Amino acid sequence: MRLTVFSDYTLRVLMYLALDRSRLATIPEIAAAYGISENHLMKVVHHLARAGVVESVRGKGGGIRLARAPEAIRLGAIVRASEGAAPIVQCLADDPGACVIAGPCRLKGILVNAFDALYASLDRHTLADLVDRPRTLKQLLVRA
Repeated sequence: MRLTVFSDYTLRVLMYLALDRSRLATIPEIAAAYGISENHLMKVVHHLARAGVVESVRGKGGGIRLARAPEAIRLGAIVRASEGAAPIVQCLADDPGACVIAGPCRLKGILVNAFDALYASLDRHTLADLVDRPRTLKQLLVRA
């Protein structure tokens, strides 16, 4: 199993914002800290703002910040939202003819159980769990 780049960036943005809730951060700042594309981060931040996880402040001196406490942001919910509703395999799609072996195949049940276990594990953790060593993370994210 592999998370999409979108989910990876979503978690990175949230971690960055959780490290210092006293100020607004900017997309260029976050992109520079991680060495990733500003364009990708704009899509991620837009998605997070629409979901009510991030607050966007426009204008001079604007930026983004968490809209909720890190302890209130469950990782399972974040990853589910960023991964979207696409089926993990074709046989889980709404199209009954998507897979010719769907009837006797056991792969569907095994994969559903695996993904359920993944999300159950993520549901047990919050954003606060990811940033419980803020000093170390901040040192790694500061660009000279």
